Amino acid sequence: MLKHAVALMALLIAHHAAVADAALPAEHRTFTSSFESVEDFHGFYIVPQAYKNTSWHNQSTEVVHSGTFSHKGWVHGANPPSSIFRNNNHRGYPTIQFQKTAGGVFKTPVDVVFWVWLDMELKPRAGENEWFSFATFTNDTTDAWKRTVLVNLSWDGFVHLMHVPEQGQQERLFQTREIKFPQRQWVKLRVYLDFRSDGGYAKVWQDDVLVSHARVNNMGGRLAQAHFGLYAPPSITSGVIYNDDLVIREVDGE
Repeated sequence: MLKHAVALMALLIAHHAAVADAALPAEHRTFTSSFESVEDFHGFYIVPQAYKNTSWHNQSTEVVHSGTFSHKGWVHGANPPSSIFRNNNHRGYPTIQFQKTAGGVFKTPVDVVFWVWLDMELKPRAGENEWFSFATFTNDTTDAWKRTVLVNLSWDGFVHLMHVPEQGQQERLFQTREIKFPQRQWVKLRVYLDFRSDGGYAKVWQDDVLVSHARVNNMGGRLAQAHFGLYAPPSITSGVIYNDDLVIREVDGE
């Protein structure tokens, strides 16, 4: 009888422990890189050097926010204009591909903080004004990156969200027209992404001041891939971007 009572008690304790564990929230995951090691991006796609013979990127000690290295991307020469069949944008960055990790894609909301130092002249142009893209986020686990949200800099100096609320759209709930992005100095960018199917949105802060806010549709509550670094239109002929101290965290809210 005593043996059966002990066994029953053990089962009850195990059951209550399992219920308690199931009630605990999933541990939030974090990806960090200060670009001190290429191993941070092991197994992820990295844009080849001398992309289209006009774009390069590597570790650099020239301009650093912390540690020994930052990530540097630079342009030397224009590319032919893009067409509906070919994207000739300048590229120089490592990607982050959460779908290739043991934990799989990140679940939003996520909070992203990174530091940038940019020296690049952007000009108004017929057809499409020049721009620079600091960050690209997608829920797509394939190489197509069909649905994206970008954090861009306009030719006249304002950081803004792109492809909101739908792909190809530029409709924002708030957009600064007063706080310009200062070039040739370190700037902190923070991005909050809530990709839930109903009520999704994104916000961007520049040095802790809100500069852009928009609804986001059709992202399914997940962040699969991202990239930070050099991404600019083919008309750009020169310029440099440094990135440092990147943190991507799953969070419960703002």
